[in-house]
Amino acid sequence: MNLLFANDRAGQYPASFYAETRDPAPERSSLKGETRADVCVVGAGYTGLSAALHLARAGRRVVVLEAHRAGFGASGRNGGQIGSGQRLDMATLEKMAGQEVARRLWGMAEEAKALTYALADEAGVPTHRGIAHTGRKASEVRWLHEEAEHLAKHYGYDQIEPLDRAATQALIPSPVYIGGDLDQGAGHVHPLNLCLGVARLAEAAGAVIYENAPVTNIIHSATANTPSRVETAQGHVIADQVILAANGYLDRLEPKTAARVMPINNYIVATEPLGARAKEVFTRDIAAHDLKFVVNYWRLHDDRLIFGGGETVSYRFPRDIAAKVRKPLEEIYPQLKGVKITHAWGGTLAITVNRMPCFHRPAPNCLSASGYSGHGVALALHAGKLMAEAITATGDGFDVMARLPQPAFPGGGALRWPLLVAGMSWFSLRDKIGL
Repeated sequence: MNLLFANDRAGQYPASFYAETRDPAPERSSLKGETRADVCVVGAGYTGLSAALHLARAGRRVVVLEAHRAGFGASGRNGGQIGSGQRLDMATLEKMAGQEVARRLWGMAEEAKALTYALADEAGVPTHRGIAHTGRKASEVRWLHEEAEHLAKHYGYDQIEPLDRAATQALIPSPVYIGGDLDQGAGHVHPLNLCLGVARLAEAAGAVIYENAPVTNIIHSATANTPSRVETAQGHVIADQVILAANGYLDRLEPKTAARVMPINNYIVATEPLGARAKEVFTRDIAAHDLKFVVNYWRLHDDRLIFGGGETVSYRFPRDIAAKVRKPLEEIYPQLKGVKITHAWGGTLAITVNRMPCFHRPAPNCLSASGYSGHGVALALHAGKLMAEAITATGDGFDVMARLPQPAFPGGGALRWPLLVAGMSWFSLRDKIGL
């Protein structure tokens, strides 16, 4: 089954709160016939659009091919949280890659946040500062406080305020959490509007975006000095370089990446406007997420609670997404029991075995970045910039990321799905019984 069309209508945004409140965006034409480019980008999400923007500003002729609409995938459906750091904590990265590389990875993550805020500002998309990380158990709270201390001591990051039970519940009036922290350097944003804003910037710089143009085949060149051919149903692009930025939708295009990047589905709801009851969710304009394996994440937008929770590794979304997400929502906020849910939607993201993004070169003139594992708003935008810098020979960040160990899922491309189902079912059970 092709995930591009398994749960969505061709060329249409999902019926999400984000799609309903998005900024105006043109319906772009599909590719027909042959076109020539210096770089062909596959996928018009954060990664692909950022790559296109930075390449176009560097003087390259860029063509972007999007199967549906710009921002159709995870970039336009996620929780909108602009997190600090990489997906793994710094102590784990220090063990994985050593102190020197870990320090570089932290610096790159800070660059990713700065890039995100700068692009949002340039595109006129509002951002809001502050993300709380919440703990249900003493061990979780202790870990959060130790991580904040580690970042301040070894990385000079002093934006995180440790929170005890009283301070946590003063910010987040929930009986579930007993402590946490507040990262004032992190933030949140309307994710689809951010993506559409970057698309506007890329086109203003000269990039050409085709929509409703799913790629059916890529004929890579055998050497870096000959062009590749990227094919759609009605046309093709001849390009000197190819960037794969399709994240969880890469299976049919790049089996080598597919063995290391697993698509999973995650779900979000939006409630009716809460009015005065919004103070029962947050007392400040921040976002939050917890430390469960199947993470819960939430924020307010126009007095509505935007709440994400629940994952599946089946191809199909559940029939009743609202019911699936209502359960963790009401567990965290029992005072909102029975609240009206006006929007419910799913999205396909991608994870890796070690939860670090997968950067690699599938062919001599092809770059790929994917598998942000739920931490992709800032990191994906930065990944696009890193790929642009690799092509223009102006930075080595792509190669730093590509050197990180990135194992394949057990079973490779063929068996990874059933094995992941078993593994995630076990961790979901641990969440339920509180281990």
